[in-house]
Amino acid sequence: MTTAFDPIVLGGTRLANRLVMAPMTRSRAHGPGAEPTALMATYYAQRAAAGLIVTEGIQPSAVGQGYPDTPGLHTPGQVRAWRTVTDAVHREGGVIFAQLMHTGRIGHPSLLPDGLAPVAPSAVAAQGRVFTHEGPQEFVTPEELGEAEIRQTVADFAQAARNAVEAGFDGVEIHGANGYLIHQFLADNTNLRTDAWGGDTEGRIRFAVEVVTAVTEAIGGHRVGLRISPGNRYNDMIENNPGEVYGALLDRLAGLDLAYLHLMEGPDRTLTARLRSAWPGTFVLNPFTHPDVTGPDALKFVEDGSADAVAYGALFLANPDLPRRLSAGGPFNTPDPSTFYGGDHRGYTDYPTLAG
Repeated sequence: MTTAFDPIVLGGTRLANRLVMAPMTRSRAHGPGAEPTALMATYYAQRAAAGLIVTEGIQPSAVGQGYPDTPGLHTPGQVRAWRTVTDAVHREGGVIFAQLMHTGRIGHPSLLPDGLAPVAPSAVAAQGRVFTHEGPQEFVTPEELGEAEIRQTVADFAQAARNAVEAGFDGVEIHGANGYLIHQFLADNTNLRTDAWGGDTEGRIRFAVEVVTAVTEAIGGHRVGLRISPGNRYNDMIENNPGEVYGALLDRLAGLDLAYLHLMEGPDRTLTARLRSAWPGTFVLNPFTHPDVTGPDALKFVEDGSADAVAYGALFLANPDLPRRLSAGGPFNTPDPSTFYGGDHRGYTDYPTLAG
């Protein structure tokens, strides 16, 4: 029987175990350059016993930033600063992927350089508030992306992936979940377009397919993972038929030989099983445990074949040596909800979640 403590080869890289540290927004890239800090290098190196670390969301462009003090991967200074993080993780024997996250309509002009505003597939504001340096602010109506801007955004993802490799990352995870830009193209209430980037299922999945394809062409599919969250209502999302949309998405991506698919599961475990069956490669599961954090019980998903690896979020914050504690059956430090997001953005949105 395979267990979560067995090694696995991910895109040609051998992982010591099948325990993934899930991406979690920490808001610690203080300063105008949105560059990672020495504290962040220490934080990730402390958790290098994970089979795979997926970083907090990293904006691939200036306009992709949606929260205060989140890091980027679109300037030379950011690339240099991330190298200190990856070097620290590698010295501890860890493997680390950069999560590329464009937040789209989730954000606020006060978080962006002068003249920029949040963008989205359609000019539809999210219900709720976002945390800023001035406190919680209502989401604004985003600017609808034009064809040229969509193409530029795809190129931004690809360039950020190249920057990630230059910065020493072992790969990247494309964030297509949790109500951010890629998810906004997939969902019914955020993509009202009638052109080739919206409308029917093929149009809705097009942006996700083109981003993943461009990143794969830039750095190789063996270095690329994708995160999805079908039916997740976080950030005011509505998906009427996630089974059809995500089934079509996986069909289009199956031939790219990606490193993995990372599913942030909702309450519909039937859909999880369907997507697991449809995906030909490595399947990472962030199981639905709301309102509790993911705990030792989740190890069973590797044992019963529901997933190839399992992702832990909040428990990794409280327990940097989580693989050892899981193997020993505890004890576990209890996560403090007030620290889940560094700036605790959870209080200003309608659908709280534990991982970014």
